Amino acid sequence: MTLSEEEQEIVALARAFVDEQVRPRVREFEQDDLYPEPLIERMKALGFFGMLVPAEHGGADVSPACFARVSEELARGWMSLSGAIGGHSVVAYLLRTYGTDEQRASLLPRMADGSLRATMALTEPDGGSDLQAMRTVATPDGDGYRIDGVKTWISNAQHASLVALLCKTDPAAEPRHTGISVLLVPRESGYTVSRKLPKLGYRGVEACEVVFDGVRVPGSAVLGGVPGQGWTQMMRGLEVGRVQVAARAVGVAQAAFDDALAYAQVRESFGKPIHRHQSVGNLLADMATKVHAARLLTADAARLLDSGARADLEAGMAKLFASEAAMQVALDAIRVHGGNGYSREYDVERYFRDAPLMIVGEGTNEIQRLVIADRLVARAREAGR
Repeated sequence: MTLSEEEQEIVALARAFVDEQVRPRVREFEQDDLYPEPLIERMKALGFFGMLVPAEHGGADVSPACFARVSEELARGWMSLSGAIGGHSVVAYLLRTYGTDEQRASLLPRMADGSLRATMALTEPDGGSDLQAMRTVATPDGDGYRIDGVKTWISNAQHASLVALLCKTDPAAEPRHTGISVLLVPRESGYTVSRKLPKLGYRGVEACEVVFDGVRVPGSAVLGGVPGQGWTQMMRGLEVGRVQVAARAVGVAQAAFDDALAYAQVRESFGKPIHRHQSVGNLLADMATKVHAARLLTADAARLLDSGARADLEAGMAKLFASEAAMQVALDAIRVHGGNGYSREYDVERYFRDAPLMIVGEGTNEIQRLVIADRLVARAREAGR
């Protein structure tokens, strides 16, 4: 999908921000796991938190392809910054697609400028990728709901003031997904961010456990106003999320390849630059090919999203391939750097720590393979094959 001239300018803006402000400063925050407040504030000012918010509500209203490219550029500088807009943007997409007029008017303008940060709460401590086995329940209570349960691995939980919570509003419903809703839970409702989880990578931006202990919300908190629609709504939102995770992986892979290519031209061994050794040259060739293929798969999934068609197969493929490619490219970048690749003086060790998140996050790659296989069979049957 070709980006409009305005969208190309937005991507160029993200690229300049990364090169001029992120890459020179990332170690100030990453090594000590410090929240990058000045970088986040600059991202708000540049409009990155409002990319999927409609123009009528103050957003940039860019295409999914542009959103993916901006996410890639941010991840090229520091994957955590791309993660800072990930869940927020999915919630913006859910609101614009399924929200009531009142929900959109109340929340989207503040989400557009970043004054209201949103996040998703799906995963539970004992549930993992089996979301329908969730134990978080919203019990009808007068004209609203009382929420009890625990969610974990909630990105940006300490800095978000709105949680899009996937929970059961009818635990007895059959099939199970018909009893699931998305509730829009504001910070002032009283949920507790109980602890920040220590992480291998994806540092600076927090991932937390969130506890809902008798938290009460009004009936108007149900996304779209009708309970029981949450599973369908969130699965569509996850298509956006998986495209964004794929884009993050492409960004990390691109950064790792760029560093390896630059290093291979200045590092010499046996009297010549190491890129002239076949073993290193082959690594560079394979790395570049994987990055390009991952970017094309991500762009294809984004194009389908923009058309309004179902993109769960394509988003799953993009997320699967791009994340595995990022992991391999990051490892190969360390190989190109040799012993220096294991040192914190070089950024390639950070790429290697960040890459696994895309493999296990937003639905593990094992789950992605199941989704892909199921959709392949379903589409074949639909086509009469």
